[in-house]
Amino acid sequence: MRSDNVKKGVERTANRSLLKALGVTDSEMKKPFIAVVNSKNDIVPGHTHLDKIGRAVCDGIRNAGGVPFEFQTIGVCDGIAMGHLGMSYSLPSRELICDTIEVMVQAHAFDGAVMIPSCDKVVPGHLMAAGRLNIPTVIVTGGAMEPGFADDSELDLISSFEAVGAYQKNEISDEELSIMENECCPGCGSCSGMFTANTMACVTEALGMSYPGCATATAASAKKLRIAKESGERIVEMVKNDIKPRDIVTIKSFENAVMVDMAIGGSTNTALHIPTIAHEFGFSFDLNNFDEISKSTPHLISMRPGGSASMKDFDRAGGVYAIFERLSNSINKSELTVFGKTVGEVVSDLKFINPKINKKLIHTVENPIRKEGGIAALKGNLAPDGSVVKQSAVSEEMLKHKGPARVFDSEEDAMDAILLCKINPGDVVVIRYEGPKGGPGMREMLSPTSAIAGQGLSNSVALITDGRFSGGTRGPCIGHVSPEAAEGGTIAYVEDGDEIEIDIPNRILKLNVSENTLNERKKTKKILNKYDKLPENGYLRRYAKLVTSADSGGRFL
Repeated sequence: MRSDNVKKGVERTANRSLLKALGVTDSEMKKPFIAVVNSKNDIVPGHTHLDKIGRAVCDGIRNAGGVPFEFQTIGVCDGIAMGHLGMSYSLPSRELICDTIEVMVQAHAFDGAVMIPSCDKVVPGHLMAAGRLNIPTVIVTGGAMEPGFADDSELDLISSFEAVGAYQKNEISDEELSIMENECCPGCGSCSGMFTANTMACVTEALGMSYPGCATATAASAKKLRIAKESGERIVEMVKNDIKPRDIVTIKSFENAVMVDMAIGGSTNTALHIPTIAHEFGFSFDLNNFDEISKSTPHLISMRPGGSASMKDFDRAGGVYAIFERLSNSINKSELTVFGKTVGEVVSDLKFINPKINKKLIHTVENPIRKEGGIAALKGNLAPDGSVVKQSAVSEEMLKHKGPARVFDSEEDAMDAILLCKINPGDVVVIRYEGPKGGPGMREMLSPTSAIAGQGLSNSVALITDGRFSGGTRGPCIGHVSPEAAEGGTIAYVEDGDEIEIDIPNRILKLNVSENTLNERKKTKKILNKYDKLPENGYLRRYAKLVTSADSGGRFL
């Protein structure tokens, strides 16, 4: 066992003394040491309950004859960090999370790990660490929040963001805004739609790294605690049999995960996270792979923000493996899972306890919501290296659009114009200098996109950015434009009034300005530098120097 490096032999007497200071017994010294990597904290609603899940995992480890040691990782709440400097730290936290897990696991020579992440960058950070460390690992994602309820309708966090736009247009009252604020997030868990956190939980399960049903089991459910306990028991067996993440996750596993992502209409942020996770597992996976799979994978379930179903509904309908069942002629069935069975074997054993809901919510391949998957990669002179859009959340009338550019050099400037109702139907809002380097940190644009939707403009106004969007974004919102403005990409040279052409079915994002005009602008226009506003020795400066562009996942060199 790896842990023998800290507990076996005369030369490890001092090491054992320190372990015994924790209460470890001589009999426990002979058992596997398991890291319980928990992102529990008291500031993120998706994390505040993870202590209970951690206890269930530890109980399972002890039941199976292992010794659990729990430690915490950091986690940023994107909703609380939204709209100010804090959002610049969200995506960069992913790399910190991965690095700190590596430090703790390697420094203490753990034999295996159960990782308990929740929320947008935390789940990817844990998956990255699993691939990098390649010790036996099971992941237990924290689970979704229950949907809120008011005015006879289900609500979620996006409801409150969009309410701001409606309030600015005097379409709702102070009282209605307050009700939305109080009712949309009723308790612990990740926000209840198919936003980034829950998309990544589904990706984790589809990769085979968590138990069947884990992604959709809600945060406060007994089902989640049972999965946690079983995962703790399973990790001990995996250590004894030396089953590692790279034995489970193959390039075909990533293909499965993206098929699920496309079928559920998942967040565009997966186009950042999956290539980066694949890199840690030793594979190359890029926007072209996404787009190829999207073109051949139908969209099968209409979930918030593009539809009406919540994660709780998806769980009742059968969750990730119900999607695998619908895609059974396309998926790679021989890939392993931490459950100990192949994907195909789990699908064969599947029994739907709510068959009517399953048939109602999850369409068939023959009768899909749309013939293509949820995410499309667009290219053109405005995004030579690519951009992404959640086409499952775009109305039919906006799949093709031409309009005049309204250009802003920051999210704040754009938000001011939107809230002052200065954006008109037909406009194409361009927000630049928000990419991985230029932001820095590639902030999410949920505030402006929600304000546009709240003002009733999501079917007439497009938004383009070298930043990114929340998984809760809906409408023709195109992000990850590469190269970004800070690297001299075309987006840096767009001017107010320029015509921008969007053609999602044909994967085109085009600035209708002549090459000569662009070349003249490049001679005179200065590229902005936001670094001077950052702390000289701070993390964001180091991040901006190391980070790659969005089309390669916004990862470190």
